[in-house]
Amino acid sequence: MDRALARRLEARFESVLRGPARQRHDQTEIRIAAGDVQDVLRTLHDEPALNFQMLADLAGVDTGTEMQVVYHLWSATSADWLRVIVEGLSRDDPRIPSVTFLWQGAEWMERETYDMFGIIFEGNRDLRRIYMPPDYTSFPLRKDFYLADDAARSPGAGVRHMERTRGPVDAAPGVLRQTRA
Repeated sequence: MDRALARRLEARFESVLRGPARQRHDQTEIRIAAGDVQDVLRTLHDEPALNFQMLADLAGVDTGTEMQVVYHLWSATSADWLRVIVEGLSRDDPRIPSVTFLWQGAEWMERETYDMFGIIFEGNRDLRRIYMPPDYTSFPLRKDFYLADDAARSPGAGVRHMERTRGPVDAAPGVLRQTRA
C-alpha cells in the first residue's frame, strides 16, 4: 500500500472527500460528490505529483438507493491503483459531467455505463446506446430491471420455467437416475 498517496489525496482534497481515503492491497479509494468530478479528476490528471494519466476503467453502480460512478486510475507516481467513487447520484435522473476532456477513451466507457445504468454523462458528444437497440427503454444492470418472467419469483410460485432442469428427450429407459425428494 502506498500510504503516502493516501496522505497526499487527503491533504489535497480535504474539503471535498466524503470520508477518509481507504486502502486495501494495491488500491487506494476516495469518495466524492458528482459536483466535484471535473475538478478532482482534472487535478489527479494534471498535477505532476499525482499524474494519473491512465483511465483503466469506468463503471456504474446501482446500490438500490443511489447510483454511483467508479473510475479506476493509474499513475507511474504510485504503486497503487486509485479508485474514485462518485456518490449520491439520483436514481430518477442520474447525471454526471463527462471526463472525455481528460481521457478520450472515456467516451466508450461512458456510453456503456449509460446503456446499462441510464447514467447521463453531460458533455459526452456521442452518448447513445452501445449494446441495446436504440429504441430500448430500460437499463439492464439497474436493480429495478426485471426479466419478463420475474413475476414467478414470488414465494409460492416455485421454480421459473427457465430454471427447470430437463432430461434428454431421446434417453433410453433406465439411463436417467431418478432422485426422490
